[in-house]
Amino acid sequence: MPKRLLIVDDSPIIRKMLRETFELQEGWEVCGEAVDGREGVEKAQQLKADLIVLDLSMPVMNGLEAARELSRLLPSVPVLLYTNYETPQLKQEALAAGVRAVVSKSESVGALVSSIQDLLAAVA
Repeated sequence: MPKRLLIVDDSPIIRKMLRETFELQEGWEVCGEAVDGREGVEKAQQLKADLIVLDLSMPVMNGLEAARELSRLLPSVPVLLYTNYETPQLKQEALAAGVRAVVSKSESVGALVSSIQDLLAAVA
């Protein structure tokens, strides 16, 4: 069974790039996309994702608010925060909200893939 990933980001360009990257990984599939945190929480519950990649800065509900909801509703599903705004304070806040890893959008795509592999291995 492939690992199912949900992409939650308000940028269609980022969503497309992530989808293309994830679908190149053997054993991964993108089960859905959402454009804000509220829709991400709803889709996470419907789609039974194995991992959620979440942006920080989004309309309606930001990534930290969504992470808090997701960790309450789906505590076994790892959430990775993929953001432009990585700082030590944000990382600490994200981990407190239930995020399991934070990856900066300025890092290589390889760093993102590696972090996701680690998270998936930890819950396997």
